[in-house]
Amino acid sequence: MLSLKTADIVQSLKELDSIPEGKVLINTINAHSYNVAQKDSLFAEALLGGDYLIPDGASIVGACRFLKAASRPAERISGWDLFIHEMDRVASGGGKVMFAGSSQEVLSLIRERVANEYPDATVVTYSPPYKPSFSEADDKAMIAAINAADPDLLWIGMTAPKQEKWAYSHWNELDIRCHCGTVGAVFDFYAGTVRRAPLWWQKHSLEWLYRLIREPRRMWKRYLVGNVLFIVNILKEKLS
Repeated sequence: MLSLKTADIVQSLKELDSIPEGKVLINTINAHSYNVAQKDSLFAEALLGGDYLIPDGASIVGACRFLKAASRPAERISGWDLFIHEMDRVASGGGKVMFAGSSQEVLSLIRERVANEYPDATVVTYSPPYKPSFSEADDKAMIAAINAADPDLLWIGMTAPKQEKWAYSHWNELDIRCHCGTVGAVFDFYAGTVRRAPLWWQKHSLEWLYRLIREPRRMWKRYLVGNVLFIVNILKEKLS
């Protein structure tokens, strides 16, 4: 079970500047992933076992304060914030960035945008098979592709909890020397295949409501039921 009392959560956007160079695993957490982690022990282990955990949601920020957690983030840091911070740090200097995950179509759009915004950067992409779980051969192929690329920055985008569990389970097999971030939805945002909420919604921590309004059939359970479940889970943690 994931406990926000013990999670090493990044406290502010400025703290991202102090993350050391080298092999570093950075995950994100929001109310939905917190709920999932209560029933998925490997996912909970993956979130807590990474080097840094980004509070991708005002609900997580508020919960940390309510629980008087050891790490109490001062602000929400979205996966997009992490993405832009790292891309500016690495890609703008001509580094090699690898995107592992998503479809060839999305990856092609990503390559085009990176070429426009970070013309000096080298982009490597890898699209794994689209299936609920990978075979041993699938895992080995993806590990080999990442190690062969030897990127300066690695993004893994296969949606949660699959991406976090994969990175954590194969971390020791990845012969890399860079920051690695698990940011599934960001691939689609950056490619432009999914529209991110306008700035006003972002500033008022209402991106979840924007997505619910745009995709009610797909998102109603995640947000309407999930938000209530999150409150219940946080109260349980408080009482425990």
